Amino acid sequence: MTAGKRLFDVTASGVGLIVLSPVFAAIAVAVKLDSAGPVFFRQDRIGRAGVPFRMWKFRTMVADAAQRGGALTVGDDPRITPVGRVLRRYKLDELPQLLNVLAGQMSLVGPRPEVAKYVAGYSAAERRVLDLVPGVTDPASLEYRDEAAVLATHADPERAYIEEIAPRKIRLNLEYAERATRRSDLGVILRTLAHLGR
Repeated sequence: MTAGKRLFDVTASGVGLIVLSPVFAAIAVAVKLDSAGPVFFRQDRIGRAGVPFRMWKFRTMVADAAQRGGALTVGDDPRITPVGRVLRRYKLDELPQLLNVLAGQMSLVGPRPEVAKYVAGYSAAERRVLDLVPGVTDPASLEYRDEAAVLATHADPERAYIEEIAPRKIRLNLEYAERATRRSDLGVILRTLAHLGR
């Protein structure tokens, strides 16, 4: 990551955390009132160079979701709480990742970090994505913004994710990284914001 990109990440995430603090507070109250469990969900993900880190999200599922199903969210997953459905629809559950950006574990734009289970199956070519700093949003996330619905159309969602969706997302991110500029990153951020209300 260049010094310029890191400076932008720190500035934007810091300002974002301050400006959005009332939104964070409102979401925290809504999550707490909606269902039993913590406000935040922290999950181990694989970062740059294969180094694991804990990624922050607002909790959108029941507290024991991991015991009730797998890592993928498919279609109208019954583990999702009522408030969680709203947060997921508008991607508000991702806002706490500004903390990961501030800490240097993520960037605003970069490939979405994956869980170790799926990274373990990467080919040598696909592992090149681990040379990149993971991000809050990326071109692949925009293309697959309805990923849960897409997975629901497959008889074996996990197989479809491993064999079709994940490899394509990796290709998209590697291709983007070869031509990425601060201007193109800003474009990805603006496109992401434009989709939030849809």
